[in-house]
Amino acid sequence: MKDFFRSTGVICALPVVVLLLLVFIAPLFLVFGFSFVPARTFDLFSIPTLDNYQSIVTDTYYISFGWSLFLAFLAVVILFLICYPLAFAMAKVFGRFSIVITMAVVISLLVSENIRLFGWVLVLMKGGVFLGYLEHWFAVELESWLYGAPIIIFGLVYVYLPFMLFPLTLGISMIPNELRQAASDLGAGRWTIFREVDLPLAMPGILIGCMLTFVLCAGAMAEAKVLGGSKVLTMADEIETAFTYKQNWPLGSALSVILIVTVAGIALFTLRTIDLDRILGKTR
Repeated sequence: MKDFFRSTGVICALPVVVLLLLVFIAPLFLVFGFSFVPARTFDLFSIPTLDNYQSIVTDTYYISFGWSLFLAFLAVVILFLICYPLAFAMAKVFGRFSIVITMAVVISLLVSENIRLFGWVLVLMKGGVFLGYLEHWFAVELESWLYGAPIIIFGLVYVYLPFMLFPLTLGISMIPNELRQAASDLGAGRWTIFREVDLPLAMPGILIGCMLTFVLCAGAMAEAKVLGGSKVLTMADEIETAFTYKQNWPLGSALSVILIVTVAGIALFTLRTIDLDRILGKTR
């Protein structure tokens, strides 16, 4: 009977496995294969070459790569500092009112990311909605706040805030109130409770939120193009240019492979380095 259920489970899972292979694994292998094709050719069966990977160094694409990682890391830090107090309030303080905040954040996701970013362009551009009113009221001439690294970080924080907020809220909601009360009764201060109780027990949600937002921010393109005006070139922008304007699919594939491998490596290294069982006090 066990063999029957096992075989039935394999048969039921087979369509999902095939679907994942076709829509996820196969495109990745295709991109990986194209990264070894000579530049500006489309022959996947040509003699493999490493010229595309060498051009990443010789043509200073590593600068865009460094910008992507730096902006993503900084955005994750800012998002954590903003979202942790809000997530704690939603999980432990606001009660039913937290549903209102959740709905407000979710509703914002129903509007296209590009539309929201172009809305900020209208607000922050020289003579726009915000700066225009300031110039009118105070009779001063203000420069545009657009086109630079700070506004790109603002865009990343603004767009990907829900992806940090909700995992943090879920992680903090799993902390027993009785445990926090017991630590307080034993004389622990707020900082001690945060360090010894809240932070370790919320660590799964923190890791999920940080990893998710880091991956999304590292591959973000619209924020740099719309708000940054391409003054700061990110890796995603270089990939899009290689595939479209330059019509150099092998170079775009090589850049994509480097970005995927690096981001995945950072995520896996972080997950392997942080021992959740030790943090949570579990014994193996």
